[in-house]
Amino acid sequence: MDPTLHDVARLASVSIKTVSNVIHDYPHVSAPLRERVQAAIAELGYRPNLSARGLRSGRTGVIGLAVPALSENYFAELADAVIRAADAQGLGVLVEQTSGDRERELRAVSGGRARMTDGLLFSPYALGQEDVDALSTQFPIVLLGERIFDGPTDHVTMHNVSSARAAVEHLIDIGRRRIAILGAEEEPGSGTSSASLRLAGYREAFAGAGMDVDPRLIRSAEHWTRAAGAAAIHRLVAEGTPFDAVFALNDALGLGALRALGEARLRVPEDVAVIGFDDIDEAKFSMPSMSSVDAGSKEIAKTAVALLIERIEEKGERRPPRTIKPSFRIMRRESTGFAGRPADSRS
Repeated sequence: MDPTLHDVARLASVSIKTVSNVIHDYPHVSAPLRERVQAAIAELGYRPNLSARGLRSGRTGVIGLAVPALSENYFAELADAVIRAADAQGLGVLVEQTSGDRERELRAVSGGRARMTDGLLFSPYALGQEDVDALSTQFPIVLLGERIFDGPTDHVTMHNVSSARAAVEHLIDIGRRRIAILGAEEEPGSGTSSASLRLAGYREAFAGAGMDVDPRLIRSAEHWTRAAGAAAIHRLVAEGTPFDAVFALNDALGLGALRALGEARLRVPEDVAVIGFDDIDEAKFSMPSMSSVDAGSKEIAKTAVALLIERIEEKGERRPPRTIKPSFRIMRRESTGFAGRPADSRS
């Protein structure tokens, strides 16, 4: 059975009240007594009963995280970073996969799990700018991603335009001029999606270099998967469209591109340089290792958890919503000819 409060008190030779005071960080407990109780907690592996604590405080000690798909590396790694950040604050995390379904996302933000969690970190996919009013709730929410802007909640997002521009500038700096972009939207939307923002950065890099964009190099993809990335490269090769570099709007597309380039007997980076976006762990271990944009996902997780805790503990009049964008880095690796080189930091 799991260790109890009684077990900790017995091992530390103190009262249950003293153990409770240490767990709740009451200041009047002496340092030697506090150390003794903490040592007993560590030895037994005791974890506080969140349900019981919630009955006393009105809180569950658990926050929610709603993401479109845990099968995507970015969201899996984001969930891991959120869990680590929350655990450091003594909080649990209830992870919900919405599958990009509009009704599921609406249920998530409507506070349907309010009794189970104290607040929600929400990364929408189906909801967009027209749904901003759905975020107007008393339930604490911190928004993630690029689907909705200027809403009533705190928002942690990326420097999508400037980081995409920096990625393309990196390719231009190494002498590439025929740069394909993978993952554009088939039908341009409102301009707030990741795809449209990163495409804007791509165009800015070309304009800054005094270069024209060849529309044949802008390749759409309904889903940002390895298969879609490979298919886009196969089509470029089959059509005979010349290209000497690839900017993939996420790393999955980039990894698929690497595979297809190998199948087409095109050398990376000699014939075609490749850079992705998100800097997932797999990018470090591909052959060749893939350059990528580290958009600050770990910092996004820490910041979002900290903001949500502030909102949960907030009393009185609510402060105005904040938008925070962590800094990004261009991770230069073998796919752009920089094996063993340090990252190029930009913000």
